[in-house]
Amino acid sequence: MPTDVVMPQMGESITEGTLTKWLKKVGDTVQRDEPLFEISTDKVDAEIPSPAAGTLQEIKTPEGSTVQINTVVAVIGEGASGAPVPEAAAKPATNSASPAVGDASDAGGAPSSAPAGAGTDVLMPQMGESITEGTITKWLKKVGDTVQRDEPIFEISTDKVDAEIPSPIAGTLSEIKVPEGSTVTINTVVAVIGGGGAKPVAAPPSSPPPAKQAPTVQVEPAAMGERPRSSPLVRKIAKDNNVDLARVPGTGSAGRITKTDILGHLERPAAPAVTAPAATAPAKAAAPAPTPGELVPMTKMRSIIAKRMVESKQTSPHVHTVFKVDMTRIVRLREKEKSKYEQRNGVKLTYMPFITRAAVVALRKHPIVNGAVEGDAIRYNKSINIGIAVALDWGLIVPVIKQTEEKNFLGIARGIVDIAERARGKKLAPDEISGGTFTLTNSGIFGEQFGTPIINQPQAAILGIGGLNKEAEVLTDKDGNDSIAIRSIQRFTLGFDHRIVDGADAGKFMSDFKAYLENWAEDIG
Repeated sequence: MPTDVVMPQMGESITEGTLTKWLKKVGDTVQRDEPLFEISTDKVDAEIPSPAAGTLQEIKTPEGSTVQINTVVAVIGEGASGAPVPEAAAKPATNSASPAVGDASDAGGAPSSAPAGAGTDVLMPQMGESITEGTITKWLKKVGDTVQRDEPIFEISTDKVDAEIPSPIAGTLSEIKVPEGSTVTINTVVAVIGGGGAKPVAAPPSSPPPAKQAPTVQVEPAAMGERPRSSPLVRKIAKDNNVDLARVPGTGSAGRITKTDILGHLERPAAPAVTAPAATAPAKAAAPAPTPGELVPMTKMRSIIAKRMVESKQTSPHVHTVFKVDMTRIVRLREKEKSKYEQRNGVKLTYMPFITRAAVVALRKHPIVNGAVEGDAIRYNKSINIGIAVALDWGLIVPVIKQTEEKNFLGIARGIVDIAERARGKKLAPDEISGGTFTLTNSGIFGEQFGTPIINQPQAAILGIGGLNKEAEVLTDKDGNDSIAIRSIQRFTLGFDHRIVDGADAGKFMSDFKAYLENWAEDIG
């Protein structure tokens, strides 16, 4: 009796997967639990084993297709080879993970171009469940420009995130329907790729045309203007091993870099170093300084920040407590280990992972500080999701490292670098700036002693990090003798919601946080 092979569910939140590579072809004999095909989800790359022994009778889903879990992708028969790949499967199924596509011709993961007779609509995507609109802040391409599939073509700003939006298809940008600065609802057609002749930008008479872009830099083996296609797992392997994915040939569908590709690249001898471009996109020009007396409208992000800050102060009765921490032990450890640490792990050793790790330890002991008010109840959050405030040239954003209680020191260090880099590069996904349970904000880098930060709602607390300075301190030895010594001192401020966090709770939390830093004994990896 034939056995159906289905797309498996690779996690509770996973609803679909992309079939990136068939490891067997129709007619091949397979053994039970022998790898049959490779899939990629937003969480993991994996080889999927055969559920039964027999002959691969039919392949229903071609490489590059994204399908829902439990979809039948193949059939294994008991006897000889069966039917070949059906004609209907020659074209991949629609990829539901491409929100900016408005044309059914752009289906699946294979490279595709705009059809000659009709254009492909580019839509304002939905960047989160609660998002209903977005503002186009900048067009990265102009009418008449050639674009590659997945190449960024415009920037948007929403209530949750600033992001670059990729092209859903390869072709020529034939029409821009929405000018820079316009706010439109999700699924609005903002541009057209392909189709008829180029049309002028739909913009008010006073609106300037989109600025000309720098020429596209070609990097092999990735196609011109394209970022290498890969999964989160492949990108993690590349990051952990300091590999530039633009230099890794992809053998998967549409040139996608698979786990096998990256592992094979790591096994090969290193090629001579090639100087890469300083950036993958034109550098952001500095905003012109305002003229004294000029009235300048707030940007979308700035107006949102202003609104959120006022809401937070009106919602939570803020109380702040400041603790002075002797960081000398950590300063000496960092100075001793930082060069070897970066060589060993491919990430710089900063003070932030020390501080984050100490906060996580203290939050475990004092879960009320990791909580939140929900109506007349208190939510004790199961996970410790740390938000790290990142200052941008155009505002402030707080990306989140999820489940930090499960990460070691090195994992936290890598997570901090990753979210900060992607925040500045506008590469964050909506779920990466939501779900935080506790926030760190480091204003001490600008030289201040300490600050009194505003709580990031709906969280119960925020930790402000002050400047690190050498100060004269009175030290007392075990015999009670006092002496003066130069120590590295840093001040930390806990801002907390007095509705659920009492002063005693805050004091105990900060005491444990301070003790962990001053008596650091954890392996940093």
